[in-house]
Amino acid sequence: MKLNQNTMLVGKKVVLVPYTSEHVPRYHEWMKSEELRHLTASEQLTLQQEYEMQCSWCEDEDKCTFIVLDAEKWQAQPRPPEESCMVGDVNLFLTDLEDPTLGEIEVMIAEPSYRRQGLGTEASLLIMSYGVTRLGLTKFEAKIGQENEPSIRMFQKLHFKQVAMSNVFQEVTLRLAVSEPERKWILEQTSHMEERPYRTRKAEPVTATLSEQKSWNCPLPRPDDCMGDTSAVSSVCARLS
Repeated sequence: MKLNQNTMLVGKKVVLVPYTSEHVPRYHEWMKSEELRHLTASEQLTLQQEYEMQCSWCEDEDKCTFIVLDAEKWQAQPRPPEESCMVGDVNLFLTDLEDPTLGEIEVMIAEPSYRRQGLGTEASLLIMSYGVTRLGLTKFEAKIGQENEPSIRMFQKLHFKQVAMSNVFQEVTLRLAVSEPERKWILEQTSHMEERPYRTRKAEPVTATLSEQKSWNCPLPRPDDCMGDTSAVSSVCARLS
């Protein structure tokens, strides 16, 4: 989404940053997992298609996407590349044309070692706070596979209530109406959140030694952050394929 291209949300356990081309290689590796594709109802894409998807999501007005970083690792000095701090993503889909105040929320903690530690909960709260204060949302909805009990319980703890079940799609729909008490609760839960400009952070120099940089093991070259021109990304991807 254009609105959050230069927005970074800093919490206690996680940091949310815009989805840029720097993040694509690791994201692509995640989505090779059949389990993750099943849980997120996603199709397997080629690396080139993943770059093109990242570009389109930057430009789409109805998708607000953040990459979830491990806050502790991200704050370390010398600063590692963001790709090595990635643990998942969180999204808001504003696709209901009849109700622009409704956002469908989707969160994925892709790294198994980071699950059940509260990162998905904080990531969800941060993007909900952003949705309420910046996007004018007053309702949230989550569609989750019936067998994904941990995610269902997480959203229930966030005050979501089940409103529907689809045996055809094997999913449940949970919803939260943001009344004034709920709005107050969300803002209280995220009172520690800091909203910062993202490109200032990106401009900071990496101070790691050459040997440390080699240990990060990032073999794939990355194109410049995409601002909507998919031709440059496609040419880079073609060389990678």
